Amino acid sequence: MHALQIVWDPAKEGLNIFGFTIHYYSMMWMAAFILGWYIMKKIYKHENETEEKLDSLFIYSVLGIMIGARVGHVVFYQAELITQDPLSIFLPFKFAGGFEFTGFRGLASHGAAIGMIISMYLYNKKVLKKSVIWILDRVVVPVALGAIFVRIGNFFNSEMIGKPVEGSLPWSVVFKKMDNVARHPGQLYEAFGYVFVFIILWLLYWKTNKRKQSGFLFGLFLVLLMTVRLFVENFKIEQVTGREDWIGTLNTGQALSIPFVLIGVYFMFFYKPKSA
Repeated sequence: MHALQIVWDPAKEGLNIFGFTIHYYSMMWMAAFILGWYIMKKIYKHENETEEKLDSLFIYSVLGIMIGARVGHVVFYQAELITQDPLSIFLPFKFAGGFEFTGFRGLASHGAAIGMIISMYLYNKKVLKKSVIWILDRVVVPVALGAIFVRIGNFFNSEMIGKPVEGSLPWSVVFKKMDNVARHPGQLYEAFGYVFVFIILWLLYWKTNKRKQSGFLFGLFLVLLMTVRLFVENFKIEQVTGREDWIGTLNTGQALSIPFVLIGVYFMFFYKPKSA
């Protein structure tokens, strides 16, 4: 084993408080939503929107992203749960093969993106009453930051692990929960990429007039986020056995990312808002 190699032990997956383990993964999600709320508070103040609307936005965002992420995982990666253990889809327990507390694991970023779009449509229709693209252009800033924390949570959870390294790699990781193989920390590669996605969106919103170009920031978010995903998937094992080359040479995550990239390009360069 290389001297600088990282060994990730499952015993480090959470904090034990009064006999109950709070998983780092769950804490990463909480951090994502809390920081996202503060960023949107700053944006809403800048846009002269009320805090009442911000509170509603938080609720719609949490429900939309979490439900979308969970349903997306089941549909895209674990469809057998629909017939084998349907209650486990929305509950933090496994029922089939014995009752077990699992926490909310198995969340797909593509499903989260779809859930976010749907929830923002409903939020705009019921509360904001401006334009769904207006809110999407702004909410993608905190969502990009949240994506960083979620991927770090995947690392803590030993999920979405990378492919075995070839030769010696100082930052390779052995996920003891899985095996004793030194692997690429694909989750951290992805989190690192999302740092730049967040910085770019943040700077464009606050330092340029691109926020006034309807659909541009939303489209750029999709293009940047999914391009990172397309690249990093090359270093990660397939999430569903047999889908390493699901469509052509693309695995599931890559194939699902391409439509989002195309949608993003459309909103960046071709979308024209309807006249009021």
